[in-house]
Amino acid sequence: MISRKIVLRFAAPLVDQPIIYHLVKDYDLSFNILKASISPQEEGVLVFELTGERENYDAGIQYLKSLDVQIQPFSEDVRRDENKCTHCGVCVVLCPTKALSVDRATMRVNFDSDQCIACGACIRACPPRAMEMVF
Repeated sequence: MISRKIVLRFAAPLVDQPIIYHLVKDYDLSFNILKASISPQEEGVLVFELTGERENYDAGIQYLKSLDVQIQPFSEDVRRDENKCTHCGVCVVLCPTKALSVDRATMRVNFDSDQCIACGACIRACPPRAMEMVF
């Protein structure tokens, strides 16, 4: 079993196609939508966790690529700028999934993108604006 958070970017002609339906029905994959911005005649962006057997997952990804859907890992779109972060910890208190935590030995804030659900709470709370989402 494999589970990955990914970001999909759809060109305008694909926005009204049943792409996720096919991932579920044809490839036996399950999904959890974290964020979506899809409008007719515009690019669509879908951030979600895709889960299934490795063979089915790989076949589903190939299906998406055959449609020219741009696929990238979630970790490339949610990130922290280490040069801006002051390790104040404001974000840690607001993070609902504990993707942000404080290392008590060093008092530095750590970010685990695998736990992140792209809620944006850290972005709104961060005084030096070290957290960013680019989808």
